[in-house]
Amino acid sequence: MDISTRLVRRLLAAQFPRWAAWPLEQAGPAGWDNVIYRLGSDLAVRLPRRAFGAAHVEREHRWLPLLAPHLPLPVPVPLAKGVPGEGYPWHWSVCRWLPGEIAAVAPAADLGQAAAALAGFVSALRAVDPAGGPGSEFRGVPLAGRDANVRAAVAALRDVLDPAPVLAAWRAAVAAPVWQGPGVWMHGDLHPANLLTDHGRLSAVLDFGLVAVGDPACDLMVAWTFLNAPARATFRAALPADEAAWARGRGWALDFGLRCAAHAAGDPVLGRIGRRTVREVVADQPIG
Repeated sequence: MDISTRLVRRLLAAQFPRWAAWPLEQAGPAGWDNVIYRLGSDLAVRLPRRAFGAAHVEREHRWLPLLAPHLPLPVPVPLAKGVPGEGYPWHWSVCRWLPGEIAAVAPAADLGQAAAALAGFVSALRAVDPAGGPGSEFRGVPLAGRDANVRAAVAALRDVLDPAPVLAAWRAAVAAPVWQGPGVWMHGDLHPANLLTDHGRLSAVLDFGLVAVGDPACDLMVAWTFLNAPARATFRAALPADEAAWARGRGWALDFGLRCAAHAAGDPVLGRIGRRTVREVVADQPIG
């Protein structure tokens, strides 16, 4: 969906006239699924760009107000829900503006601090009562369900990576025991484009479109999408995970990294995150 400042102004004027005259500007390049506009100094307008992102608007409005009070980092709790109109086909959101820059552009100055903060965030999220929480059609499957996608991405990247160690890392992850315990809350998409830093410190977590109840290993992916080896050790020490969970987390990171590296040609930030994630996973693959 082609979204312009003019369209956003028309939507605001029609549905939220109290904000219609506020300054409005696009906040950085559009992502895969959403585009963000800053509205005045305190608000943000978030609009899905494709149907996949639009399907998750209701999930954020339903669950973020319940989860946010339990979390140690700020999250973009929706304040108002827009409806289709002015030629725009989906629901959209107005939320508080969270200060900072995405960590993919402004990395954390101290990854050890960021690792500890992320461990606290994931631990707090997992501790929220999961009763009634939604499952995930995207992250809720065993890793083996992603096998065809991963192999297709590896084939698409044959000219830029050695497939052998990548596929070896993937096979090791798929071989890990499947999660058999009760589901817990998971963010589902922890990577540097969904994290904010402010003055070098991790300051907020964004984009809860994939929030769901499922395998706690999924959020371990941030250990490879964002952290380096020393920070990974800090993260794991602060958020204990058995070998099977750690292996599945590595697999989720590899699935994400390959998808971004192979298919994010129109988004250079995600492309860089994807390539770095694949390198981190391969370098971290246990021997034997």
